[in-house]
Amino acid sequence: MQVRTAIFPVAGLGTRFLPATKASPKEMLPVVDKPIIQYAVEEAIEAGVTQLVFVTSITKRSIEDHFDSNYELEDKLEKSGKTDVLEMLRNIIPPGVTCAYVRQPQALGLGHAVLCAKPLIGNQPFAVLLADDMIYTGGKGCLSHMAEIAAEMHSSVISVEEVPREDVGRYGIMDVQTVSERVHRVNSMVEKPSIEEAPSQLAAVGRYVLAPRIMSILESTKPGAGGEIQLTDAISTLLEEQRVLAYQFDGTRYDCGSKLGYIKATVEYGLRHKELSEEFKQYLQELNLEKV
Repeated sequence: MQVRTAIFPVAGLGTRFLPATKASPKEMLPVVDKPIIQYAVEEAIEAGVTQLVFVTSITKRSIEDHFDSNYELEDKLEKSGKTDVLEMLRNIIPPGVTCAYVRQPQALGLGHAVLCAKPLIGNQPFAVLLADDMIYTGGKGCLSHMAEIAAEMHSSVISVEEVPREDVGRYGIMDVQTVSERVHRVNSMVEKPSIEEAPSQLAAVGRYVLAPRIMSILESTKPGAGGEIQLTDAISTLLEEQRVLAYQFDGTRYDCGSKLGYIKATVEYGLRHKELSEEFKQYLQELNLEKV
């Protein structure tokens, strides 16, 4: 269960952010000075991932451009003596890390998006990161913890957090048995249950480390909730054959698929930014909200 490949499903249309996402992917919306997708990529690389697989659609070319080299820009920065900025750009994708891109021809769900990457995965475990879910831990990233648990316990691992009871119908909800602090064994999962049917308030959010067997299961998984091929349905089948663990991360998740979540991430990452934090904090303190 050593994870060296990560899948980033980025084919969605981003309709909640129109018109901003009419010509630019929502994953390229900036949080302070980096696009949303870059935070997820950095988390994956920190966890030891060396192959990044982006599942895209027709409007996502700028993601590919962002992670590619730009010789003209780099040459201009070098001639201008802006070596710090040049080094930052060259290290967006460090040496030894590769990018690959596959298309999801139809929006048939997260499970289908993951399945589109099968030709690049082979018979190896892999991670899935949903860039919309930005997870701040203040230290080692969420996926790094998950990769360590997967390697130690030889199991697939799903990141979870406790959500308000009224929100369970928006997530895949788990019935679990606690193994150790922040680690639980998953007994069962149900996608978007009613409040009455929800087995708990632990929801799967944005990060997965999965055994390669999940790909063949996805091939035979029928459309579920919303008429889409659900990754949680495939994981439920995997549970019949293998142990699956849930990691309850210690940190803050920002739902950047919503406008409010995106604004919260921008404000709080701005307050943590080494160049902006003090001035931004002072601005917020001086801001008269009643006049805004």
